Amino acid sequence: MPPRPRARVPLHPRLAHAAVPLLFVLLCVLGAIAGHITPLFLIREMLARFARNAVLVLSLLVPILAGLGLNFGIVIGAMAGQAAAIVVTLWGVRGIAGFALAWVLAAPIAVVLGIATGWLFNRARGREMVSGLIAGFFANGAYQLVFLFAVGSLIPFHAREVLLPQGFGLRNTIDLDGIQYAVDDLIPLRVVLEGSSVRVPLATFAIIGLFCALNLFFQRTKLGQELRAMGQDPHVAAIAGIPIERNRVIATVISTVFAAWGQLFFLQNLGTLNTYSSHEQVGMFSIAALLVSGATVTRATVGQAILGTLLFHTLFVVSPIAGRVLLGDAQIGEFFRVFVAYAVISVALVLHAWQKGSRKSSS
Repeated sequence: MPPRPRARVPLHPRLAHAAVPLLFVLLCVLGAIAGHITPLFLIREMLARFARNAVLVLSLLVPILAGLGLNFGIVIGAMAGQAAAIVVTLWGVRGIAGFALAWVLAAPIAVVLGIATGWLFNRARGREMVSGLIAGFFANGAYQLVFLFAVGSLIPFHAREVLLPQGFGLRNTIDLDGIQYAVDDLIPLRVVLEGSSVRVPLATFAIIGLFCALNLFFQRTKLGQELRAMGQDPHVAAIAGIPIERNRVIATVISTVFAAWGQLFFLQNLGTLNTYSSHEQVGMFSIAALLVSGATVTRATVGQAILGTLLFHTLFVVSPIAGRVLLGDAQIGEFFRVFVAYAVISVALVLHAWQKGSRKSSS
């Protein structure tokens, strides 16, 4: 008996899945043409932006695999990373040793916070995305209470140069020159683009590649297969003996630790910490970057995370310049890209709720 030919996926569903990334490619191309942006300028900007943000976007994949949806709580991991960066800066540990120490310090903080967030998700099953968002607001309040009030008053602090004039609370901006480019310059490489020398963060790209490989490897492990089964049907997974609640906590911890490390990559590339605001938009922009690649609340891949980071941050580069050229005001472009970020998340959540309702009514 001859083998059956493989069924081909119709063209229409393929186009439907690719509609969002194609739309963003079109917006980026049109914006680049309108703003007279050269490819070399775009490459120069994207080298730094991709290195800053890729790990943060990758931190969203494991909770989606486990059926937790979009983890708005990664902002909690970002705060853990910032706390570690502050401590390392105040201790005066510089270079790659300082960055490595910040990684080591951030991990246990993120693990504890991830366990707490996972416990919350288990108590709010089915409402994890809203719970993660509210948990982020709560953690932000606690973070500001510690660094704006407790440091220097309740917590002894001797580095007066980074305190506010009243003698307690950290200043709004902290210079991270001790760990700036600690990873980016580990393998020093510069290229000349449009007459200026541009840093190429090879070591950072290699570590991002390692994170991608770890994600792919993790999905093939026993735990990864259990998380996938939970994401597809938690009821069947529970009947099969998979420890649902424990695995949900583990998925949240992994995401929170990755987010803490991702925020450290962001800060070492930027070199400046806005003490009370650097973490606030981490969740929104990382989730929007993932969704513009065609990922959904229930399915996302490593390739989509990389593609989404490139597309979303290309639009971030293009839109202010296009807004200035077309309308005489770069702020219009800023408003547009923020609107796009929130619109993409809103549409994804509406589609998820609609699909969930459709499945319930058909069953």
